[in-house]
Amino acid sequence: MRVLVIGAGGREHALCWKLTQSPKLTRLYAAPGNPGMEQLAQCVPIQAMDIDGLLAFARGERIDLTIVGPEDPMAAGIADRFEAAGLRVFGPPQKAAEIESSKAFALGLMHKYGVPTADYAAFTDPEKAEAYLNKRRAPIVIKADGLAAGKGAIVCATMEEARQAVHQVMVQRAFGVSGDTLVVMDYLEGEEASILALTDGEDVAMLAPSQDHKRIFDGDRGPNTGGMGAYAPAPAVTDAVLADVRERIVLRILRAMKAEGRPYRGVLYAGIILTADGPKVIEFNCRFGDPETQVVLPLLEADLLDLCLSVCEGRVREVSVPSPRRAAACVVLASEGYPGAYPKGRAISGLDEVEGMPDTVAFHAGTARQDGRMVTASGRVLGVTA
Repeated sequence: MRVLVIGAGGREHALCWKLTQSPKLTRLYAAPGNPGMEQLAQCVPIQAMDIDGLLAFARGERIDLTIVGPEDPMAAGIADRFEAAGLRVFGPPQKAAEIESSKAFALGLMHKYGVPTADYAAFTDPEKAEAYLNKRRAPIVIKADGLAAGKGAIVCATMEEARQAVHQVMVQRAFGVSGDTLVVMDYLEGEEASILALTDGEDVAMLAPSQDHKRIFDGDRGPNTGGMGAYAPAPAVTDAVLADVRERIVLRILRAMKAEGRPYRGVLYAGIILTADGPKVIEFNCRFGDPETQVVLPLLEADLLDLCLSVCEGRVREVSVPSPRRAAACVVLASEGYPGAYPKGRAISGLDEVEGMPDTVAFHAGTARQDGRMVTASGRVLGVTA
């Protein structure tokens, strides 16, 4: 099969790495890809949001399956465009992708259909948001409603921090139009976990539960990032907890999406908190997590390409995903200054040494080739998994 992976980060590198292990794969492309993916796939210079260009390429190269990595093209309707052209695509339609692209929509849906989550309120007026804060207690969570590259949630230890966060999101426009609507959520106490489920909208195949760490510094200090590391399986997610999440969260939200005329297929990422009252959702994402994918896929003892096809063909019920027999951890190497301003073009050394290490992979996230050497090109640069 001829497969196209869309994206340029560590998640997409991990997807390509796992796909190359499938005997069904005959040709792999990545758009736009990155220097790490060049060893596995033919990289083509088409950006993830150039849907017209990607569609033309998939038609011209007779692509059998396109796997969409990042959330932005899914929120822009890439799956709808590909399906309308008769092309097979792994990823949810635009209306279903709103479960990530609008926090207010997702929370409203959860409350309507009884999916356990936090109390919340949504606002388009900063003064009304601040008035609501006067009725709540810290800690509390302020979120930009729209997509913010995993950085749109601000956990506030005091109400003064919460008011500053409202100002940052709605007045200073820290996240642009994604902050036109703001969500205020009660803080949930407990251990966090990431649950990835492959689904055709009816049945689910649960992947290994993982835990990622968002804060930039050790000890959960500093601002949120896209993710500084992860490990799997997450010990706190026992078989009983995973079964509970499957029934009361994943399957329930899929039935809700179907009832709302937004049938979901692809991978559903549930970010949960293991509270004293059981698992509760803090967010849904419409794509593989990053860096969770970099620890979940190395543990997957199944053909990823076949699993993705089962989603597209409505036969998830027929596939089996064995429980992981090993564990994996990923540490993200980031540019100095991230998640704020950071320099680019700094030389990277040591990659050759990693290639010689057993059970160790360096997934490229923000690298580039410059004058014959590997340099930094983004905030999160590498994810080293062992």
